[in-house]
Amino acid sequence: MASPTSATHPTAKTVPVARLGIDFDVLADDTIIGPSIERGSWEDHETELFLAHLRPGDRVLDLGANVGWFAVQAILAGAEVHAFEPVPFIADLAERNMRRAEAKGPGRGHLHRVAASNAPGRAEIVLAPKNHGDNRVLDAGAPPPKDLSAAQRIPIELARVDDLVKGPVRVMKVDTQGSEWLALQGAKNLLAASPEVAMLLEFWPYALRGAKPEQLLDFLMGEGFTIGKATAAPYPMDPARLLRQALARDPVKGGLDLWATRGLPFHVHGPKGRLRAMWRSMREA
Repeated sequence: MASPTSATHPTAKTVPVARLGIDFDVLADDTIIGPSIERGSWEDHETELFLAHLRPGDRVLDLGANVGWFAVQAILAGAEVHAFEPVPFIADLAERNMRRAEAKGPGRGHLHRVAASNAPGRAEIVLAPKNHGDNRVLDAGAPPPKDLSAAQRIPIELARVDDLVKGPVRVMKVDTQGSEWLALQGAKNLLAASPEVAMLLEFWPYALRGAKPEQLLDFLMGEGFTIGKATAAPYPMDPARLLRQALARDPVKGGLDLWATRGLPFHVHGPKGRLRAMWRSMREA
């Protein structure tokens, strides 16, 4: 098993991103996020949804910021973003990208170099060797997941969102590679202070910690969210349908990005987008 102190820092490189009008730092050997940003974008559908309800002056929460793609979007749109990224060498890149965005756009960025959880403390995070967006916090004393059994581990800090950020927030992104339930449990006060909020959330039953997958969906429904998949044409889905579709995917590679709103319109793509969403709802299992 890899030692927690044996982690090495991958090399960074700077690439121009024309659509943002700034240079962007990525990890040179990354196989997923870095190459996509180098080609000019990352998670186009999710990015469009992330920006749909965002207004200048809004507060945004980005949990699992990685190199800061979504945090940068918020800053360029004039928002105040609180980004959480616990891996030091990745947080360094997020910091540089956020400062570049501040130099160009009207927003502000605050980087918290911790992992969002239900309680403060320390933990280990296992670092994926190729996909540098797939780093997963480990439960105390737990071995790494089987698909990352030989990966490096490092110690990180944990913190509750409620101890660092006050609501209301307008937009939340929660992509913490299985720690979504715990992150939300540490953000209950912020959620309570945010009656109008849109959320992007990764729903990955294979990696989820602290709760069963259906508990996470039921929690969101209980909080008054309308939920669907973060696609080009989202449509509202009940928890059973979401869980069925998520479990039908490859457990390791699978998972769904969800789009959820409370107090804000769920449909944001106009009449044609709504018709497309209805068609997809009838077509999909």
